[in-house]
This record gives sequence, structure tokens and C-alpha cells, in this order.
Amino acid sequence: MDWWCDASPWRDWDAVICEGAIRSGKTFCMGLSFFCWAMKRFQGEQFALCGKTMGALRRNLISRLRPVLKELGFSVREIKSQNTLKVRFGGRENTFYLFGGMGENSADTIQGATLAGALLDEVVLLPRSLVEQTVARCSVEGAKVWFSCNPGSPEHWFYREWVSRAEDRRALRVRFTMRDNPSLSPAVLERYERSFQGNFYRRYILGQWVGAQGLVYDFFDRGMVESVPAGEMEQWRISCDYGTVNPMSMGLWGRQGEVWYRVKEFYYDSRKEGRQKTDLEYAADLEALAAGRPIERVVVDPSAASFMTALRQRGWKVCPAENEVLSGIRVTADLLRQRKLVICEGCEDAIREFSLYHWDERAVGDRVVKKNDHAMDDIRYFAVSLGRTERFIGGFGVERTGW
Repeated sequence: MDWWCDASPWRDWDAVICEGAIRSGKTFCMGLSFFCWAMKRFQGEQFALCGKTMGALRRNLISRLRPVLKELGFSVREIKSQNTLKVRFGGRENTFYLFGGMGENSADTIQGATLAGALLDEVVLLPRSLVEQTVARCSVEGAKVWFSCNPGSPEHWFYREWVSRAEDRRALRVRFTMRDNPSLSPAVLERYERSFQGNFYRRYILGQWVGAQGLVYDFFDRGMVESVPAGEMEQWRISCDYGTVNPMSMGLWGRQGEVWYRVKEFYYDSRKEGRQKTDLEYAADLEALAAGRPIERVVVDPSAASFMTALRQRGWKVCPAENEVLSGIRVTADLLRQRKLVICEGCEDAIREFSLYHWDERAVGDRVVKKNDHAMDDIRYFAVSLGRTERFIGGFGVERTGW
């Protein structure tokens, strides 16, 4: 909180890196420290606030900080049309610009700016070009940079260029654990620790930079497969991973209570069958899979534009899937462990792929091998469609909307 203050041995350093476990309070602490520093040290200057998206930045940082800043006497006025915050405190006013980092071209939006400092939230998820451009724009005398992140692969460029070279970069490295967050009770801490295993446990609970290896869903085995439950389903949905040359995978999902069951599936491999199917044929296969059930929603591979058109023309309610692979895997793993998603007997292609779907150990960063992943993709699309990723991590605080 006060590493930049006059009495601190790090007051002349150029950056701080706040890393560690999820829900450890690092974003809140870093954000509060950043605003206090900016308003104490500068008048009439410009600063950058960078996040994966504008929505994530507002949700994870600004909405949590504004009430506290107001209580401390800060005046914070947001001008959404300009993506800026005007902050006043102690007779000073500074401008904070918001930047989202959804692609490499996001760096273009910050070019030309002259900054007195920057805060980059979840820096591991941001494009390298945006991070480097932001740091380069911090050219005002006394400028400093704040970074926060959950650990990723030790091959990630930010780990190699910043975390492992923190002292050379004159960057203070601060590690957080969940126990640094006083708002988490012992019961909540225990619940989080139960929600992750393997690679994700080491990263998100222990806060370690470790590489992905082995099976993606290493906890899944046939012992988790159940019979289709007796009784009526309360809702029905279908998920699809589209393929012409590659296999086409579709899953039929029914809900009873808090649990979604994959009760039946369709899987077509054109290479094995020796013939590719058309969109209209796949639409007929989906109709056969539904078998007259009242399907609320069909969640479809976002790249399958022509197939979605064919489904809409037949009257299906279609929802393009979100396709963030790593966050989707985390959501899927969490729901499977909690038994909120259950694979039923008869879904043999999904069960087969669970035993084959693995990380690419030769890749730089976290990547899965693009093989035996078609049922895995349609299951991931479905899991993420149930609600925003953040609402499922930890297995609680889930909003009912979307279920």
C-alpha cells in the first residue's frame, strides 16, 4: 500500500508486481494504492487503467474502489462516452483513461498518450503490445507502473521479462495468498481450496507459476459417469461444436434441480464415415437429437455462421458460444467437480475424449492439443453459457440468471 511513500526503501523503484492466488485482495490493494499515489504526487496529469475488457475493468476494479475512495474524500466522476475518470482530491485533479486489451491492435489506442503512471490489471491476459506500449508512454518525471496478475505458465513472456527479472527492472514483487484477504472466512477459504486440483490448484490457490501438463481434466474418470436420472427434466438445451472435415459434436442437456445432465449426444466424423454433411443435414440431426423436447437454447460454435443461420431458419433459438479456451476450461472443470455438470452413460465420445484431451507441453504458454477436442469444446461452450466465468469460480455466489 505504501511502497511509494517517502519512508519506504522502494520509493525510487519504477513498478510493483502484485501476483498470487485468486480472491486474495491484490487488485483492490493495488488499485487503492495507485489512486492514492497518483493524487498525492501529481496535478493535472494523465494515467492509464488497463484491463482485459472495459467491462472487466469497471467490474473488477472501479466498482469496488469507488465507494472506498468516496469514503476517503476522493471525488470520482466517470465520463463513459470518453472512457475516462476525473478524480479530485486535496485540491488536485487528474484524468484516468480506461483501455481494454482484447487484441493486439488495442495498443493503437494508447499511442500518443503521455502518462504519469499506469495500472494494468490481470496483465497476463493482456496483449504484450498493449503492455509494452503502456509502459513506454509513462514518460512523466516520477512515473510508476502497477501490475497485477494471477500466475500463468513460467514460459509466459511477462514472467520471463518482468517477474523473474523484477529486481533488475526495479520492480517490487509482492506475492498474495487467499489468507491476505480478511473478508474470506475459514469456511470460504476451505471451499475455494476444494474447488481446484492439479495445475489450477497450484496456480490459483498456491499462487505458483507452473506449466500445464498431462490431461486437462485429470480428475475425471468413469466413476463420475451416471445413469440418466428418472423423472422429468425442468429445462432442455443443446450445445454444438461444428465440423465439416473435423468431427461434429452435439450434446443434449437436461436440468434437474441444480444439476445439468448430458443425457445424449451426436458425434459425426466425416473422415471415418467417408462423407461430409451439409448444414441442413446437421440441422436435421440436431432435430433428431432433440426428439420433440422443448429446447430453450442451442449454444453453437461461434465460427459456424452458416450453421447458425440454418438453425434459425428452422426456428431454433441460437446462442453463439464464448470461446475463451482457458477460462472456459476452468469453468467446466469447476462445474464437473461440483457435480453441477454430469456426463451420463451412453455419451461415449465425450467420455473417450476426457481420457485423451491434454495440454501441449511443447507450446509456449498454456495450450491444449487440438485433437480429440470436439466433445470437449461443445461441453465447454455449454458450461460457459450458464453464466459469467467469475460467478462460478469457487462454486458459490452463482446468480440464478442463466440457469
